[in-house]
Amino acid sequence: MGSINAPSDLGFSASSLPGKLFINNEYVDAKNVETLSVYNPKNGSLVSDKVPIAGADDVEAAVVAAEAAFPTWKAMSAIERREILLKFASLIEQHSHDLAELTRITLGAPFEAFGKFELGLAAETFRYNAGWIDKFAGEAYPQQDGFMRITRHEPLGVTAGIVPWNGPMGTVGLKASPALTTGNCFILKPSEKTPFAALALGHLIKQAGFPPGVFQVLSGAGETGALLARHMRIRKVSFTGSIATGKLIQKMAAESNLKRVTLELGGKSPAVVFDDCNLDNAVEWCVRAIGTNTGQVCFAASRVYIQEGILDKFTERYKAALEERAKAIGDPDKDETLMGPLVDEAQFRRVTGFIERGAQQGTLLTGGKRVGDKGFFIQPTVFTDVKQDAEIYRQEIFGPVSILNSFKTEEEVIKKANSTEYGLMAGVFTENINKAMRVASEFESGMVGVNCISLNFLNAPFGGSKQSGLGRECGRNALESFTEVKTVMVNLTY
Repeated sequence: MGSINAPSDLGFSASSLPGKLFINNEYVDAKNVETLSVYNPKNGSLVSDKVPIAGADDVEAAVVAAEAAFPTWKAMSAIERREILLKFASLIEQHSHDLAELTRITLGAPFEAFGKFELGLAAETFRYNAGWIDKFAGEAYPQQDGFMRITRHEPLGVTAGIVPWNGPMGTVGLKASPALTTGNCFILKPSEKTPFAALALGHLIKQAGFPPGVFQVLSGAGETGALLARHMRIRKVSFTGSIATGKLIQKMAAESNLKRVTLELGGKSPAVVFDDCNLDNAVEWCVRAIGTNTGQVCFAASRVYIQEGILDKFTERYKAALEERAKAIGDPDKDETLMGPLVDEAQFRRVTGFIERGAQQGTLLTGGKRVGDKGFFIQPTVFTDVKQDAEIYRQEIFGPVSILNSFKTEEEVIKKANSTEYGLMAGVFTENINKAMRVASEFESGMVGVNCISLNFLNAPFGGSKQSGLGRECGRNALESFTEVKTVMVNLTY
């Protein structure tokens, strides 16, 4: 895909980038004069040095606008609110190429391999949650002792979402749509690495019919996220990112007004492949799970355990499939590209640092090298015979790097799979359903795939255990996380 000519109702393209905050249904200059610089990861060229950083005054202006809008938005009829969300979903879909390009110029994700899926997910989350608006009911309990008990789910008020760079538009949908569905106002803070698609949403927000102050966008870096997490009148923050930053957000939320938090903090997901699996299926899922978005996926299958009976066969096919995928590394603007670059120089240095140190922690099976001499491209990389205390075994790398280890028994591999502080996703590959369900129940993980891995569904909870996070996104759980339950007790005997 080359550069586009943006339709007038989007207003932006790769040659005309958004450079203002979206507050109270208007594009406004940031009161903070500092700006951010972002670069194209395919060649390292400067994309913009004028990305606005929302400061304290900007955050306060957005909160004031949201507080003013909240009474009207939460009181709006279910039909009206649903139609606005559905229209917004259609507008995202209509402008998916435009929005994907605004992400791709600083993320490097090819449209056909990733951008199309991500924008489709963003649109569908708004459609899915819009359908809940008149169905998200409370409960009524049987009369006892002359009292009736009724529960209601009530919106929190002003809420915020801090989204990551690796799936910026898909994550907007996962956070903004349940917040808005349940009657909250929502302030979006995109990642400093991928700000443009989020900033471009302003025109679509207005066109969809959102009242001023209901849905706002503030770009910035960590200091902007901290202002949101510390703000005394923001009632909820939903964050996706690293464990370290998630802990800081939880601390700031607790020290301010004890605001609610949802934290999705990544993973080191194990895939357990038994002798009796469908080998082709297991290889296909495991390769896709480490190659999608150049491995920059929170639930990537980065630890693969193969039972000894099929170790050689699996290793041979896994290596060959990744080497074949490496042939499609290239310019993310081209439709045939499967893998683009890592997001930026900092991420490139992080991943290559893990690979360099990994050579002392295991045996390099394939990959490990930079592709080309421009941009931040790297081969899919696999290590074998890695010990459990090794850095590449225990830490999330967030790149196309995996480890292959063998195992003998079910009991052994369960201990190995559960041996990190992460617990987002796990997968078991076997044609024995009893074994599959037994292993699935033993995984310390918020999500488990049987003969699949590294996926999620909008109608089922998404989230992790242990240090992979708090709370759940998707499904009814997401709506509940943006509401408070109120119990109403009715005296029927007076």
